[in-house]
Amino acid sequence: MNVFQRTVEAKRIIDNPSTEGLRQFAQHDERTTEYGSASYTSKVRNRSAKKTYIVEDGVTVGVQQQGIPLDRAMELLAQVREYLKGREVIQIDRWIGLTPGHRLHGRLYITAEYARIAHMWHQTLFPHDGTGTPDLMSIFVPEWPERIIFVHPKHRLTCILGTDYFGESKKSFLRMTMYAAKQQGGIGLHAGSKVLRVRDRSGSLQDVGFILFGLSGTGKTTLTVHDHGLVAPERVIIRQDDVVSMDEHGICYGTEQGFYIKTEGLTPKQKVLYDAATRQSAIFENVKVDEDGRVDFLNTELTTNGRGIILRPEVAGTDESIDLEKAHKVIFITRRQDIVPPVVKLTPEQASAFFMLGESIETSAGDPTRAGQAKREVGTNPFVIGPEFEEGNRFLEILHENPDIECYLLNTGSVGAKQGFPGEKITIEVSTTIMKEIARGTITWTQDPEWGYWLPRQIEGVDLERYTPSRYYPDADYHAMSQKLRSERQAWLAQFSGLDHEIVEVMEEG
Repeated sequence: MNVFQRTVEAKRIIDNPSTEGLRQFAQHDERTTEYGSASYTSKVRNRSAKKTYIVEDGVTVGVQQQGIPLDRAMELLAQVREYLKGREVIQIDRWIGLTPGHRLHGRLYITAEYARIAHMWHQTLFPHDGTGTPDLMSIFVPEWPERIIFVHPKHRLTCILGTDYFGESKKSFLRMTMYAAKQQGGIGLHAGSKVLRVRDRSGSLQDVGFILFGLSGTGKTTLTVHDHGLVAPERVIIRQDDVVSMDEHGICYGTEQGFYIKTEGLTPKQKVLYDAATRQSAIFENVKVDEDGRVDFLNTELTTNGRGIILRPEVAGTDESIDLEKAHKVIFITRRQDIVPPVVKLTPEQASAFFMLGESIETSAGDPTRAGQAKREVGTNPFVIGPEFEEGNRFLEILHENPDIECYLLNTGSVGAKQGFPGEKITIEVSTTIMKEIARGTITWTQDPEWGYWLPRQIEGVDLERYTPSRYYPDADYHAMSQKLRSERQAWLAQFSGLDHEIVEVMEEG
C-alpha cells in the first residue's frame, strides 16, 4: 500500500457536495442562529500544538517543532487508510489562493459524521472542480482514539486524528502553503494585508500596501479591517486576515475567501466585523447560542476561543483582489505595557530580529497563569516547517532586495506601567492614526540612543509626550528595564544557531 497516494478508499466517497449540501449533512450538529446562520460546538476547542509533529523525512525539524519518525507516521497512516475503507468519507477540493502560479489545489478527506468541519473548510477557500491531482492533502479522522497530528512536508500531506477542532483543517493547508512559498524562493507569512489609499505630501493619491503581523490578542484583525477614518477619495481596501505568501519582489499573494475571526466580546461598535458576522452566510464555532438562536458574543461559557467564519465579500472595504501588488509597509504588532513606544521605525536587520522575536505578552484569555509575561513566536507563526532561522534569513534577504519596503514596530498595549499605575493606554484611534500617517509619509524620525531604532518626532493627531516611555521612570530604572528586555531577546535569538549575524547583532547594546 502506498500510504502517501493522493486518494483514499472508503465505503462511500461523498464527492464535493455544495455548500447547501454540506450544511444539510451537518444538520445534526447545527444550532441555527437568529441570523439564519449555522452554529456548531466542538469537543476540542483549540489547536493541539503539543500533539503536532513534523515527519522526519527530508526536512530538518526546527527548534520550536517536534519530530515523528517516518516509520511511525507510515504505520499510523496505513491504519487510518484501512479504517476508512469501512467509512463514509467526504471529499472537498478547493483552491488556496487565486493567482495562477501562486495558488494550490487542496483536498480534504473527512469522515462524514463530521460534515460540519467540511462545511467550514469549504467556506474559507475558493471553488475547484475536483479534477486532477491535489497539491496538498489532509486526512481528518476526528473519532480516532489517539489525538495526534502529523505533517509530511515532502508529500505535502497532513493527517489529523482524535480532535474535532476545525482550526486543525484550516491550518493544515495554510501551513503547507507557507512551506511551498519558501520552497519557491519566497516566504509564507502569518499576517493580514490591506491597502491604504491616501494622499501623500504632494496631495497625490497613492495606494500603500501593508502587511500586519501579530499574535492573538494584539489587535491584528481589528487593525486589518479598520477604515482609519479615511474619507473618499481616500479609503481602505482589505485584502487578507491570516496568511499571505510573499515573493522575492515583495508581492504578497492571498490565500482565503473566508476570515476566521475571534468572536469574544464582538459588539456593534466593531462595525465591519459585526456586520459580516451577523449575516446568514457566517458560521460560528464554540460561540454561545441560546435555544432560541440568540447569539451572545460576550458569553465565554464554552471557551474564550469562540470563532466565526465570515465571507470576505461580506466584509466592508474588500474588493475582488486578495493580493498586494507590493508590501510597501510591514507592521509588527506587539502588546507591551512598559518601555516599548507606540511606534518605532526599523532597519532591515532590526525588522528581521523583530520578525524572529514575534513578540507580545500573554493575555488572560490565553494563559491566565502567565498573563503579562513575555510571549514569543517566530514570525508570529506557529506553523513554520523546518529550521526557524531560515525564515528570518529569507525575510532579511527580501528586505535587502527591496529597499523600498519599510518596517515598523507598533505597540497596541500601553506605556509606563508600574506599581499603582496601569500605564498610558495606546488606543485603537492612536494606532490607526499612526498607520494612516505612515502611509501618507508625514512622520519625521529621530534615532533612539538606547535601542538604535527610530522614534517619531511628531505624528499628526497623536500627543507623543503622553506616550514617551522614559518619562514614566527614573533613568536608572528605565535603563535596567531595557537591559532585562534586551537579555530576554538575546536569549531567544540565541536558540537559532543559523541566524544571520546581522540579525543577532542588532540586539547587542548600542
